[in-house]
Amino acid sequence: MGDAIAVCFAKTDIPVTLIEANAAALEQGVAGIDRVYQSMVDRGRLTAADKAQRLGLIRTSLDYEALRGADVIIEAVFEDLELKRQIFRKLDKHAKAGAILATNTSTLDIAKVAEVTTRPGDVIGMHFFSPANVMPLLEVVRTDRTSASAIKTVMELAKPLRKTPVLATVCYGFIGNRMMEGYAREAERIVLEGATPRQVDTALEEWGMAMGILAVFDMAGIDVGVNVHKANASRYPPDPAYYQADFALADAGRLGQKSGKGYFRYEPGKRARIDDPKGIGILRRRARELAVPQRTHSTTEIQERCLYPLLNEGFRVLGEGVAVRAADIDVVWTSGYGFPRYRGGPMFYAETIGLATLLDGMRRYGQMFGPIHWEPAPLLVELVGRGISVADWERERHSKQAAA
Repeated sequence: MGDAIAVCFAKTDIPVTLIEANAAALEQGVAGIDRVYQSMVDRGRLTAADKAQRLGLIRTSLDYEALRGADVIIEAVFEDLELKRQIFRKLDKHAKAGAILATNTSTLDIAKVAEVTTRPGDVIGMHFFSPANVMPLLEVVRTDRTSASAIKTVMELAKPLRKTPVLATVCYGFIGNRMMEGYAREAERIVLEGATPRQVDTALEEWGMAMGILAVFDMAGIDVGVNVHKANASRYPPDPAYYQADFALADAGRLGQKSGKGYFRYEPGKRARIDDPKGIGILRRRARELAVPQRTHSTTEIQERCLYPLLNEGFRVLGEGVAVRAADIDVVWTSGYGFPRYRGGPMFYAETIGLATLLDGMRRYGQMFGPIHWEPAPLLVELVGRGISVADWERERHSKQAAA
């Protein structure tokens, strides 16, 4: 991720210094950057001279002293809160006054990162989406103590980086990943109930998603999701089947494309998904161990059970103030998660099908499977009860804020 972020800056003629923990990691990072540029040269998107010019903008170092003159510093290590806190203690010591100290985290509490510094007002989240040099979305995450100037600086920095910035407040998963939790949960539950990975992903892709969620997990690495859920086990409801499809495959060494097998099987060097009876057998065994009832699934049920929790969580995100406005939620999902643009985004789509339809669907599946995962968002209940739209509610909120 750090390599790709460096590429983002260099391609806009902004000098960047790449700092690593050791020489081997730094060498690996530089080689990765070179491969990105060489691929662009091979495809005719860059000349050899362009490549050399961009590589010339990227310096490297093993010493934190190299960042003393930097205006913006972005930490991009893996999702380990204590490691990030250790790094921010060093950044606090070496960075110049007024420098933006950003963390590229997708789930962690940025306020806990900021509290180890003497300048929490300068700490902010810059959540790039993978691959960072390609994906346009940038979640800008503020804490209660992030300064207005830091927010303004990062939002404006997104423009030369050719990113689409969306402002969010701190919560687990922010906007996009928080909303994906229920969407992916149901896809995994459905394969434990007897559907095949192909059946689930095909239903979602036929609806319009750029890629089925199980194929996404295979591409990202099944172990990534497993590690996140292990590290945050206390955050999840007491459901013994929760994300157990991932756990079953990871326990069997099926980590996705990088291991050649996950929900699907993959030929070396190819990304084509191949149905794999062995993987399906592993899921069936885990379902028996968990006593998950088996059932048949229509395409409509798969689509509704995956999408309704996603839409419902969007109303929680909006109602809690994690997102500034509904349109920002739509931008996050159409820019970073493969939600079909022609459907307008989750919040727009919810109003397209009717908020009452969504609420009725949440209650219907709650009656079928229990309330633990199917509690309607308070804002959704309010809007349906009052018979008003999201836009009406946002106008009311804006008027109240202006009056205050």
